[in-house]
Amino acid sequence: MVKAAKAAGKPAKKIAAKKAASKSTAKSAKSSQAATSASKDELLKYYRDMLMIRRFEEKSGQLYGMGLIGGFCHLYIGQEAVVVGMMAASEPQDTVLTSYRDHGHMIACGMDPKGVLAELTGRRGGYSRGKGGSMHMFSREKNFYGGHGIVGAQVPLGTGLAFAHKYKGDGGVNHAYFGDGAVNQGQVYESFNMASLWKLPVVYVIENNKYGMGTSIERASATVDLYHRGAAHGIPGEAVDGMDVLAVKDAAARALAHARRGDGPFILEMKTYRYRGHSMSDPAKYRSKEEVQKMRKEQDPIDTLAQRMLADGVAQEDDLKDIDKDIKSIVNAAAEFAQQSPEPDESELFTDILVDA
Repeated sequence: MVKAAKAAGKPAKKIAAKKAASKSTAKSAKSSQAATSASKDELLKYYRDMLMIRRFEEKSGQLYGMGLIGGFCHLYIGQEAVVVGMMAASEPQDTVLTSYRDHGHMIACGMDPKGVLAELTGRRGGYSRGKGGSMHMFSREKNFYGGHGIVGAQVPLGTGLAFAHKYKGDGGVNHAYFGDGAVNQGQVYESFNMASLWKLPVVYVIENNKYGMGTSIERASATVDLYHRGAAHGIPGEAVDGMDVLAVKDAAARALAHARRGDGPFILEMKTYRYRGHSMSDPAKYRSKEEVQKMRKEQDPIDTLAQRMLADGVAQEDDLKDIDKDIKSIVNAAAEFAQQSPEPDESELFTDILVDA
């Protein structure tokens, strides 16, 4: 094979890389098939969790348009299967942190929609008492260590949380989320090296939604198979259909088991898509409406799961309508709570500055 590769003018390494990529793609296809064995209750939970994130984000966009949410606001609409699938395979002691597109992760971690929406509106009832806003809220109770506004900065922090898991021996794994726009940051590769060197329990989740702000991945990255990015550090990776919650859950189970048994970090590249712009202020003119509509029609994670459940007799149309009705009620109550919660007192400017050790 090596001789044949040289004769054709193609280095053997490139042939090997293509074989590895095809194996990973095949593995992802197997993942989707294997994951269909999920129980009825599990499938309904995944559907409910994804729909909760979708309706919450739609309400957030509405409140932003009304001027009730200020500053930056990055919606997770379209990417719901990624975090729901990851959390479906997680353990209670695991920790999570992500970038500024963070509302979906908070909801998936079990944070109260009322507290999240109150924080988005800068109110006292929010998780950071109205001082963090969309990009900076935390919940130690839910092991969510924040959304982070500096591109790629959460990756070394997640690596540090993985070090804490190993040091304490608590069996936890850190889920460190970042986007395709952050993969070329130097701090990401420093984190990869350290995590591999010390065999830290961390799964790096690359949410590849194809655009870093308004720049397509093809224009920003020399190589676009992002799950290979840990190869220089001996970190295995896998490409996953991030629009299929069952494929995500199955891949997450393998990656988390790898990290949990002491084999070190793992990279999951979630091939996903965001329907809205980079933030609420982004008109998204760098892509066509037809492109977005095609993704919505053919690969929407919520509709895909709904159709699968209906076809398999797991749920009826009325069941799904009841779930949607219940979720809308919860989100509307959260919006009312957020608007009625008072704004922070000026004295809050001087709190949470120093913690006594």
